[in-house]
Amino acid sequence: MRTNILKTALAECRPVINGWLAIPSGYSAEILGHQGYDAVTVDLQHGMIDFASALAMLQAISSTPAVPLVRVSDDTPAQIMRLLDAGAYGIICPMISTAEQAQRFVSACRYPPQGTRSFGPARGLLYGGADYPAHANEEILTLAMIETREGLANLDAILATDGLDGVFIGPNDLSLTLTGAASAESTHPDMLAAVERVVSRCREKNKVAGIFCTSGAAAARRIAEGFSFVTPANDVMQLGRASREAVALARGNTVPTTGASGY
Repeated sequence: MRTNILKTALAECRPVINGWLAIPSGYSAEILGHQGYDAVTVDLQHGMIDFASALAMLQAISSTPAVPLVRVSDDTPAQIMRLLDAGAYGIICPMISTAEQAQRFVSACRYPPQGTRSFGPARGLLYGGADYPAHANEEILTLAMIETREGLANLDAILATDGLDGVFIGPNDLSLTLTGAASAESTHPDMLAAVERVVSRCREKNKVAGIFCTSGAAAARRIAEGFSFVTPANDVMQLGRASREAVALARGNTVPTTGASGY
């Protein structure tokens, strides 16, 4: 089976830089996959993407050096299994607030006896290789999103879930629930404490600590803080930012700094 280079990088303590796609386009996915990202995530939760578009995007990413990942809309096992069969080499699952939810998520990503994933790897065989069924349990990356007070309170139990590789902070949702305002770069004391707690617990338990960021500079700061998996904005944010800068420069104006905060 094709080695999941993300797991290799993380085991060697090399941070993973992850691209993020919200626009349903195979062409955009292919372009992003050639820009140097270690992985590219297709977002089915907040992105404008259905299964057919996701399939085309996973096929496009598979032609690039980047590892194809998916953020599913929820922890429904059927959806998780279908996207793994479509060739996703890892799943980011939102709104995981309890150990039971984490176990349900991981179980859907693992074939028996480690889990309950139904057999039918389809594109998994094409991307992973003929021996995919024998090694998929070890190679598929699983990241649970921490976005709620309950998830933060249950962090230790979630991280103790057998087969879970780590957690991924959804900063806007976590900030919203902790402070009343959605902000990926919140400096509210409760948010700062939550971020530090996630990083320290992941370090103690040798788990992946991931987070969505608003820019490359923000991602670099998060790596310096101890995060091992960072997403420096998504395609929508990058397209909007580049367009605003181009228009401002063409008109001889100051380049604006405002824009979407991401998720």
